[in-house]
Amino acid sequence: MRGMAPKSSAPRGESVTLRRGGGRSTSQQAWLKRQLNDPYVTAAKAQGFRSRAAFKLIELDEKFHLIRPGARVLDLGAAPGGWTQVALQRGAASVVGVDLLPIDDIGGATLLQGDFTESAMPERLSALLGGPADLVLSDMAPNTTGHRATDHLRIMALAELALEFAMEVLAPGGAFVTKLFQGGSERQMLTLLKQRFATVRHAKPPASRKESSELYVVAMGFRV
Repeated sequence: MRGMAPKSSAPRGESVTLRRGGGRSTSQQAWLKRQLNDPYVTAAKAQGFRSRAAFKLIELDEKFHLIRPGARVLDLGAAPGGWTQVALQRGAASVVGVDLLPIDDIGGATLLQGDFTESAMPERLSALLGGPADLVLSDMAPNTTGHRATDHLRIMALAELALEFAMEVLAPGGAFVTKLFQGGSERQMLTLLKQRFATVRHAKPPASRKESSELYVVAMGFRV
């Protein structure tokens, strides 16, 4: 059964107010308050997802129908595993997640600690999937500096690496999803996406915080 994201109109309940102190900095205090008052964080815990980010993929899948029953799905930068959980829940037959960080086991998925940019990885991950991927996912983001232009360039570099990898492992007709930050230096990447995919769309799912500059590129109909 498909998990559902909390509706935007769902009651949030009473706002949690934190006492000052406890050794927390102002930024830590703000982050904790935001977490405690976030309905997606609450829903993720209730539904057994490892992160609120799971709802971003659920909402993207509701809109674009990315995860087909029996699909082979590759999750780049998979830790802590929320997107891998969603792919399995939504009917993927084979899911492989890879990250530089260790990932706790997820029943039904193959999880690998390593660097997807290594030269042997495309062949290795395709073998673990059991064939070419139908969907390549990347929710990767660099550690932010607070400098908008720098952060944009960093995430673009990650997205371009993910796209390069996806084009090596995708089956004809496959799809690719990657996270970006709103900026202005993505024209070259979008040109390549439009050359290699039948449809390219931008999306900001409701689970993406309004104050965040993140958005997702969804490319479908891969042309070999």
